[in-house]
Amino acid sequence: MKKLVGTFLLALSLGFGVHAQDGNGPKFSAESMVVDYGEVAYKGDGVREFVFTNTGNQPLMITNAKGSCGCTVPEWPKEPIRPGGEGVIKIKYDTGRSGMISKTVTVTTNEVEKSDDAGNPQYKQHVVRITGSVKTPPANDGLPVNNSGAVPTE
Repeated sequence: MKKLVGTFLLALSLGFGVHAQDGNGPKFSAESMVVDYGEVAYKGDGVREFVFTNTGNQPLMITNAKGSCGCTVPEWPKEPIRPGGEGVIKIKYDTGRSGMISKTVTVTTNEVEKSDDAGNPQYKQHVVRITGSVKTPPANDGLPVNNSGAVPTE
């Protein structure tokens, strides 16, 4: 009996793996996998929205989203995205760092990419590239300037 149950569970898990690979299930899709900040002011607005769609036929879950460093922080929806529905990942970049932006956000979903040798599902990860540049800070870095022409005395 144990052998029969084990065989049934193995067949069921393999069936799910094949099911996920044949196009059924959730599917994470986006028009572009790049979020381009363009040129941003130093300490300017560092929040952008990455819009995605579930083009599959089952609910899509974002199980994790992680920035490539602490300066890139994603906030993702915790509720399932219905088939045909859209979701938004808010990405906050620390614009207190001037220069080029070249980061990533790795998004893990409940899409089964494949199964390992034991039949355990391996979930799909999508990489969103973050690009752009942050302008250099003002020369005085925001400190007040003495424009009176007076020479300071000690």
